[in-house]
Amino acid sequence: MAETQRVPKRIAQTVLHSLKAGVVPRIGLPYITVGCKDEIAALLHDFDVVAQGGASFHFIVGRYGAGKSFLLQAVRNYVMDKNFVVVDGDLSPERRLQGTKGQGLATYRELIQNLATKTRPEGGALTLILDRWINTVLQTVASETGLTEDDPHFSAAVDKKIAAVISSLSELVHGFDFAKLLNMYYHAYLDDDEETKAKVVKWFRGEYTHKTEAKQELGVNIIISDSDWYEYLKLFANFFRQAGYAGLIIMIDELVNIYKIPNSISRQYNYEKILTMYNDTLQGKAKYLGILMCGTPQAVEDKRRGVYSYEALRSRLTEGKFAHVGAQDMYAPVIKLEPLTAEEMLVLTEKLAEMHARLYNYDRQITEDELAKFIKIEYGRIGADTKITPREVIRDFIELLDIVYQNPATTVSDLLDSDQFKGLTEGEDSTADPDQSGQDYTEFTI
Repeated sequence: MAETQRVPKRIAQTVLHSLKAGVVPRIGLPYITVGCKDEIAALLHDFDVVAQGGASFHFIVGRYGAGKSFLLQAVRNYVMDKNFVVVDGDLSPERRLQGTKGQGLATYRELIQNLATKTRPEGGALTLILDRWINTVLQTVASETGLTEDDPHFSAAVDKKIAAVISSLSELVHGFDFAKLLNMYYHAYLDDDEETKAKVVKWFRGEYTHKTEAKQELGVNIIISDSDWYEYLKLFANFFRQAGYAGLIIMIDELVNIYKIPNSISRQYNYEKILTMYNDTLQGKAKYLGILMCGTPQAVEDKRRGVYSYEALRSRLTEGKFAHVGAQDMYAPVIKLEPLTAEEMLVLTEKLAEMHARLYNYDRQITEDELAKFIKIEYGRIGADTKITPREVIRDFIELLDIVYQNPATTVSDLLDSDQFKGLTEGEDSTADPDQSGQDYTEFTI
């Protein structure tokens, strides 16, 4: 039996309920992460470069349920442990990278709302970061000068330190107003002016819709808009570095929602925004910034509607002549997820069985042979060698554990040997790939 870490019940319940519902839990992933070691190692190597002032951009490509969102959340936990600030969000019909009706700004607001750090992993960390930055400056000045906060020279020394941070940002696009607002927040913090602090945070969150309102309340002539929200994330990346963090990682899932835009011109504008972000990271125009985007193979590789329909992106992202299945280049801009092997899935189900038993306070009933039999049946589906996904197997397995736990007279063997289960997994192709079906995509992924 594999050694399994003792999982707190709160986390175990969240993990099991989320996986059974077909979504990725935001907590507890280290307890169940299996596979993707090469992908995670390659991404973390890139992020080490980001922490040194570089930038990176990767697409994570995989079918529905293949593990894209799971990998994204696993990486999210790793990079927060490495002191990065992380923003993540899903695209949708209302949230795009570019739009004429506020869809780009809606994506920015979603990202900022989910802004997270190691000490605030659930999101909403912007105010925490701003306050921590000011406290750090105050402590640094006190340590360097030996002055106390009561000393009349202390305030001047702090102002000088703040000015050094702000001046470095002023040189960037939109940096002057960004720096002005940081300075405004700093003085409001010192004066315990909660109203001004709230207004500055409102501006940083992109919640001002008219320039006149921002001018009246804050004295700035600019607001974050559909066309320039990404520039402000670049500013935040630099500021977070100044505030003591390693940098900023942007994670965007569900690229399929760009693929689904019916208007070809609107799609092209969105792909043009991706090209801008990609070029910035590769040409040194962005610092302390890492970007990950997730999509299905069709959403990326389709030359009619996908990312590859934009020639400037296709020519940059297409695999070279030496890449093939089993020998991927993990440092390439497009990382293709390979499905978990039956052996890896066996390890995962064992972890889940242990977690389930501890959550409901019983000795694990399912045996090693039964685990192996379950995996054998699941992987015996028609077309399973190419189309089976972790999400399907995990959902079936947790349902199996729940039924056996709630019905003591029913055994695991009874369910595995039932005609209904065998008929479903052996007699029907229940793993049809939605990428090839032409159907509308509404499912969210693990």
